[in-house]
Amino acid sequence: MKKLVLLAFVLLAFSASAMDLPPGKWWRRPEVINLLGLTDDQQSRLEAISVKSANELIDFKGEVEKSNIALRAELDQPQLNREAIRRAAARLNDARAHLFERELMMLVDMRAVLSETQWNRMRATLEQLPERSLGKQQMRPNMRRRQQ
Repeated sequence: MKKLVLLAFVLLAFSASAMDLPPGKWWRRPEVINLLGLTDDQQSRLEAISVKSANELIDFKGEVEKSNIALRAELDQPQLNREAIRRAAARLNDARAHLFERELMMLVDMRAVLSETQWNRMRATLEQLPERSLGKQQMRPNMRRRQQ
């Protein structure tokens, strides 16, 4: 049972993200526009991708949160039910997988707008910035350890 509770705790703490991008509409920031040399067309295409993805991302994030709540509720029961906890953990895992997949596909769509040079420049810049400047407070715990 201790392993199951530990697994549940790890699942609750884990926050998946396709890639650590600057928060918000980074393609509208003057410093990013200048750094990458983004054209007006590229900015418009990135905006369209963001808008198209927004509703699905909101829904998937809501499902992750609901699944977190359900798992916590199972773990707070006086009598732990292994099967109910396993099912709640599986639902949480599925919700996170759907969110990750949608984030990844949005990233793929955005990556297709950028040239190889722009993409490499952005990645190199992001890797050099400290965690707090990227809004990485929710970064996966195992990624924090690798970067230290």
